Amino acid sequence: MALRSFVVACKPPFLVLPRLGALIPGVGLCALVSVLALAGEGAERALFGSAWLEALVLAILIGTVVRTVWQPGERYQAGVACAAKTFLEAAVALMGATMSFEALAQAGVPLVGGIVVIVAGAIAASFALGRLFGLPRKMALLVACGNAICGNSAIAAVAPVINAKAKDVAAAIAFTAVLGVAVVLLMPVLAGVLGLSAVAGGALAGLTVYAVPQVIAAAGPLGTVAVQFGTLVKLIRVLMLGPVVALLSVMMARKGENAQAEVAKPALGIFRFLPWFILAFLALAAARSVGWVPDVVVEPAHQMAGWLTVISMAGLGLGVDLRAVTAAGPRITAVVVVSLLILTGASLVLLDVIGMV
Repeated sequence: MALRSFVVACKPPFLVLPRLGALIPGVGLCALVSVLALAGEGAERALFGSAWLEALVLAILIGTVVRTVWQPGERYQAGVACAAKTFLEAAVALMGATMSFEALAQAGVPLVGGIVVIVAGAIAASFALGRLFGLPRKMALLVACGNAICGNSAIAAVAPVINAKAKDVAAAIAFTAVLGVAVVLLMPVLAGVLGLSAVAGGALAGLTVYAVPQVIAAAGPLGTVAVQFGTLVKLIRVLMLGPVVALLSVMMARKGENAQAEVAKPALGIFRFLPWFILAFLALAAARSVGWVPDVVVEPAHQMAGWLTVISMAGLGLGVDLRAVTAAGPRITAVVVVSLLILTGASLVLLDVIGMV
């Protein structure tokens, strides 16, 4: 009975997947879009030496274009929905196997504590800005988490927890990605203008830039030390994703419970609050930290999570009406720009307080 309650409460994907045959057309379509996105990223690297638009962003853009010129029929819907939701949840779970809490000990208590405060404050400030600019609550929360933690990955991880709409997820990722590229280009310039050391410049990149590869690109002009320290700071910032998503999961579950108090049934403690993929993420991260996940597993898990995320982004794009995204664009852009300025200012204050500036 306890096992049954656990399985029902966690809602793993095998309970909600429709018949395999119904998934093939839609998943196949998402896979095709993903191949085109990966090819586009490869072409960028071949032509320019780096990819400013990553495959997951291209997957959304290509999927959205396809959806704009052609609406997939009913036979595609189950597979597209599966790719957009279940594949994404599996990717989040796998991310846990690639993260170790050992980075917390290496960076020192003041910096780690400061990162926690900055992430929490940035989420609160960005969410408040989003609401002030008239964004819906879930959209504002997506933008806030993406801005504060790790851009596309954070938005992708938070989306299934808060049941965000596909168009909101796509819009948040699209505008966050574009402005993320701008941050990469401007960060070395800002570090030079402020006269930051390599360590401080790397730390600033790790505190403000969205993705780990982008941190490397932003800190690269400042030297190897900047890249190494920036990557470490960024990884610690990424570790905040687990607690933030878990907290949001608890908050959403409580909100639903309050709304349906008369019909709610007792569940198995914490499992009524945390979905299966969050529990898996935390368990794998803990296992990785104590050495139970061998190094040989980390890279395949990272690659699989990346592929699943790209396919899920294709699914999201295929469910988006481009006109709805462009209508929300100016407000999202304004919120992300102001939020980035706040995050950069708070990061510089932190570096000054701990004596790195």
